[in-house]
Amino acid sequence: MRPAPTILHLDMDAFYASAEQAAKPSLRGKAVVVGGLGPRGVVATASYEARLLGVHSAMPTAQARRLAPNAAYLVPRFRLYRSVSEQVMELLGRLSPLVEPLSLDEAFVDLEAGGVADDSASARTAGERLRTAIRAVTGLSGSVGLAGSKMLAKIASEQAKPDGLVLIEPGTERELLAPMPVRTLPGVGPATGDHLRRAGMTTVHDLAEAGEAELVRLVGKAHGHGLYRMALGLDDRPVVAERDAKSVSVEDTFDVDLHDRVRVRAEVERLAVRCVERLRSADRSGRTVVLKVRRYDFSTLTRSETLRGPTDDPTVVREAAARLLEAVDTTGGVRLLGVGVTGLADFTQEDLFAQAADAKKLAERSEAPEQPVADEAGQGGEPAEEEPEREAAEQLAARRWPAGHDVRHALHGHGWVQGSGVGRVTVRFEEPGGPVGRVLTFRTDDPELTPADPLPLVRDPVDYSSWPASLPKSRSGPVSATGGESRP
Repeated sequence: MRPAPTILHLDMDAFYASAEQAAKPSLRGKAVVVGGLGPRGVVATASYEARLLGVHSAMPTAQARRLAPNAAYLVPRFRLYRSVSEQVMELLGRLSPLVEPLSLDEAFVDLEAGGVADDSASARTAGERLRTAIRAVTGLSGSVGLAGSKMLAKIASEQAKPDGLVLIEPGTERELLAPMPVRTLPGVGPATGDHLRRAGMTTVHDLAEAGEAELVRLVGKAHGHGLYRMALGLDDRPVVAERDAKSVSVEDTFDVDLHDRVRVRAEVERLAVRCVERLRSADRSGRTVVLKVRRYDFSTLTRSETLRGPTDDPTVVREAAARLLEAVDTTGGVRLLGVGVTGLADFTQEDLFAQAADAKKLAERSEAPEQPVADEAGQGGEPAEEEPEREAAEQLAARRWPAGHDVRHALHGHGWVQGSGVGRVTVRFEEPGGPVGRVLTFRTDDPELTPADPLPLVRDPVDYSSWPASLPKSRSGPVSATGGESRP
């Protein structure tokens, strides 16, 4: 019996960039690039307008600027993206108890397990109504793939982009896959792809024709067996609802290598606090603190310390990260720092006496009181590498007023940062769903200008609390015998 196409794969379209366009009326229809903005920054997401200019994810931001010099370059706002993601995942959860999130903007859903689809017609109806609900609640578009397996559903959603739906009918899988490049299949990266190309295999049809034995000879037993099954369109992996996170971490890459030990410690402590914020937002605690340091020569060191019990206390994590830093030589300079927590638990079981002892040990090791963060300019602590005063001021301004982030002015209301530097910050005052706003410039220390939380992308979303009660539970009409695409 052939499986019904009731595995749904949802992939939001250019998620971060689309969210920024929806939040900022002046950016609608324009090239938008979201990611790290410094010399070592990397593109996280590019809008479709930017992709037409050659910009894509994982590209160095410097290269993106050469391709799209007039695009808007923004620092990610993960608080907004997580909020929208929660809305989307809630809709998916109403469709089925089996939802497998892969990231903030991507998930698999077993429609049959939710009783909303058992054949092609009802699956297509569920997919179309899901796309309608997502747009009504978030203002954004998502592409949907429907098939009898996870692999094919993901391939279908990729074909559906942007803002579409593709259903792969059972029995058409091999015909559909045959002309596709081998890189289409999961697990076939650049190295494996080149290896197969040198063996004369460039399409999925070539893999199927080569046979399992030849693929095992080329890429090994485990990979070869799986590759052959995928080439035949076979994938029996179930949708797994619980994908428990094993760790929570944050890291920063610096535009200029850090040499001042006081500055390095301040950055580690700042990252520790951010890490705990993520930990708490997930209602988790952790027992092992991990420090990651990438030095000037690209060598990467990791150090870890296991506490006596799970914690979500920022002071405990910060002090543990500081202790780990003491064992790392940062003399030559640091280009990246990261702090993480592993050994996650759903509860906190803290040994307060042990924490007090750890804090006392830390204080005893310090021969001098901690220097303020301002010492990064070389006004105390270990000598800092010479750095132009203006560059240091601009870096501080960029950290306080990241491009694209939300602000509020006592007189002008809500806006977002267009840029900052030389003691000034430029703000465009506009809100989601409103008209294009005006631009004003202020001093970076203007007391009436403060950072703000993101506004909802849709002010009055449609109430979907009873959704999807209206979805059909069985066949609703004829469908074509081949895969198809539908874009309302």
